[in-house]
Amino acid sequence: MSARILVVDDIEANVRLLEAKLSAEYYQVSYAYDGPTALAKAAEELPDIILLDVMMPGMDGFTVCRKLKEDAATRHIPVVLVTALDGRGDRIQGLEAGAADFLTKPIDDVMLFARVRSLTRLKMVIDELRQREASGRRIGVIAGAAARLDGIGGRVLIVDDNERQAQRVAAELAVEHRPVIETDLAKAEISASGPVDLVIVNAAARGFDGLRFSATLRSSERTRHLPILAVVDPDDRPRMVKALDIGVNDVLPRPIDPQELAARVRTQVRRKRYTDYLRNNLDHSLELAVTDPLTGLHNRRYMTGQLSALVNRATMGGDPVSALLIDIDYFKKINDGFGHDVGDEVLREFALRLASNVRAIDLPCRYGGEEFTVIMPDTQLADAVRIAERIRMHVAGSPFRVAGGQEMLTVTISVGVSATTGAGDTPEALLKRADSGVYEAKAAGRNAVVCKAA
Repeated sequence: MSARILVVDDIEANVRLLEAKLSAEYYQVSYAYDGPTALAKAAEELPDIILLDVMMPGMDGFTVCRKLKEDAATRHIPVVLVTALDGRGDRIQGLEAGAADFLTKPIDDVMLFARVRSLTRLKMVIDELRQREASGRRIGVIAGAAARLDGIGGRVLIVDDNERQAQRVAAELAVEHRPVIETDLAKAEISASGPVDLVIVNAAARGFDGLRFSATLRSSERTRHLPILAVVDPDDRPRMVKALDIGVNDVLPRPIDPQELAARVRTQVRRKRYTDYLRNNLDHSLELAVTDPLTGLHNRRYMTGQLSALVNRATMGGDPVSALLIDIDYFKKINDGFGHDVGDEVLREFALRLASNVRAIDLPCRYGGEEFTVIMPDTQLADAVRIAERIRMHVAGSPFRVAGGQEMLTVTISVGVSATTGAGDTPEALLKRADSGVYEAKAAGRNAVVCKAA
């Protein structure tokens, strides 16, 4: 998995060394020798990862990292701070500035590539979600901007068989979050499927395999995107590398530093909320793409796809499919006499009555204007006619209360009914027969159901 990496260091030899290592693994590398140039290149090139030296003259790495995270165009780029410093204060300062992790000079190649692979996977997921959200905004199905997505108040699941360590972690996190401790893996897996923002797992637990548990979470559809923070021994390099390779989002070295714990947890919770926001926007945009905004029913686009699959199955010997095509009688007179606002009220009320008189497996849709369809899987023509009559009677049987209850309108419908005939039938032919039934119902005086067999 390749990626575009921006290397930032004021010492050319360091830049060339990292460039050689990364290029040998087929990464695309660009570089900058100072903070201002790094900021400009990051905004212009939008790399996948930034490897950023801390000790630079003028503008140090901490300042550059903060500025990157303050810019909407670059805040989503993972930053790894590269430093000769290994002090607690420096790590915490870097994490609070928004860095994803630290690499200590001289750089361990195995840890470098493990971290780069891990962050590349994460960046690809976020990029795809952001691109889809941007597409939704361009076509107008997503509006507004994200609310403030902070990193506090998260629900954190702590999976650890070391009760003292788990209690200590929970006590530290309780200041800003809602921690829950679980020592049983089966129960922990169930809990992780719920409303959890982060899982902290002891990768060196004696009573269970923490990495196998992490891999299980990554392989499950319900927990695949859940952030995992693994607690590891800093001297156990193979375990740290394996953790990153199986999809753990971050590692926390033992002994656990409270401030470092707090900083890493805030970062993961914030990222989880942001990706959730993007996914929810995507789900919402997909729903809008197949839903009629006025009535809340599915639209013609969705109906066409579903009907095609059902008719194809029916023509190959599967269950029959029936279709109702419904037209509201004299709807133009309602619009002309009472206004389009009242017309919209009639459409919404009709949609409610329609949806309440069909089965759960049926598909009521707004076909266009005052026309509606109901696609009815596993339904014979005679049964479809009975349901159509029930809908007609429910619509005509009681007036529609509109204009804030000031007007009572009598509304009727004309319904055409058709069903699949076997091999050679098509969705277009099925709907055309139903449409023919609507015309006959209108010609006969409206407020009627007409069945059209092939």
